[in-house]
Amino acid sequence: MVNKLIQRINLAAQVLVNGRLATAEEFDIPEINPEEVAEAKTFFPMEKFFIFGHARSGTTLLTRLIRLHPKVHCNYQAHFFTRPPLLEGLVSDLEVRKWLSRSSNRWNRGQDLSPVILRAISDFILERDARREGKEIVGDKSPNSLLNGEAVRLLQKVYPDARLIFLVRDGRDAVLSHRFQTFIDNPQHLTKEDEQILDSFLQDPQPFFDGERSLFTQKGITRAAHGWVDNVVETNDMARQLFDQHYTALRFEDLLKNPWDVMAQAWSFLGASSDIAGLSDAVNSELTQNPDADWQQEKASKISFSLNKGKPGSWRDIFTQKDLQIFERIAGETMEEWGYETSMPDRFKKREK
Repeated sequence: MVNKLIQRINLAAQVLVNGRLATAEEFDIPEINPEEVAEAKTFFPMEKFFIFGHARSGTTLLTRLIRLHPKVHCNYQAHFFTRPPLLEGLVSDLEVRKWLSRSSNRWNRGQDLSPVILRAISDFILERDARREGKEIVGDKSPNSLLNGEAVRLLQKVYPDARLIFLVRDGRDAVLSHRFQTFIDNPQHLTKEDEQILDSFLQDPQPFFDGERSLFTQKGITRAAHGWVDNVVETNDMARQLFDQHYTALRFEDLLKNPWDVMAQAWSFLGASSDIAGLSDAVNSELTQNPDADWQQEKASKISFSLNKGKPGSWRDIFTQKDLQIFERIAGETMEEWGYETSMPDRFKKREK
């Protein structure tokens, strides 16, 4: 009875002060401090890294290549910091937060235990997998295009000592690949207008390749362009600010053009030497495989045959002139900053003449 009375008084006090009850989101989980990081490493000593990128930017390929190294392990999409409910969801309940930080809990050393709990959980998940593979450096690949720069901030709160790799792909190819992925893997997310576009494409794809019809609605291509820009700009800016020398950005196109040079750079960034016999051959062999394309071909061959998956410049065959104008109006400056050309393809120039 007394406890219930105290609880009601506390709730009434929240309403009096804030005009409403406080929510879990208003109690920001603190950052892990250097002493706690050092302690965590005595239990979980492996170096950690994370791979971010916009959806369909080649992060899966990078993961497959990076874990070819005998000391490096990487697995897919834990989404610790990149997709709700997030790792923080494990301690976001108000009652749990109170328990972790209450003064009578002598195990917490007078501080909120939340960041220590989150670090221990994610460290265990990562190292458990890596130990089974006999590796010493471990990372997770999770596209961050839902939270962009916020994902970097959430990562830094738990892993200020980690290394972050950001993979960038030409936004036109990324959003086109994501469009096909939605058609194949997530048709439940399509609007009625999207479904009509897909039906028309399946019945007769040629007008889409002739630039007469678009795979996108105007609203869809606009939203996609803004999404790519927000992801690239926010992630890069926040990562440079919070991770500094522990951050590197790579381009998907460079990975395909000079795979060994890019992978040697990536492994060096993680503290792993690439001077290992047979590693170059393993990279070349892995590049001949495309499990994602094989899966999509098996699941929806009528759709997947149309796109030269994983190859730069696929947008040249599919984008209409209007698609390109909309995308470059929104994303042109960002594309140029990352070294992507924004000139009009020859097929549109010929049509204008």
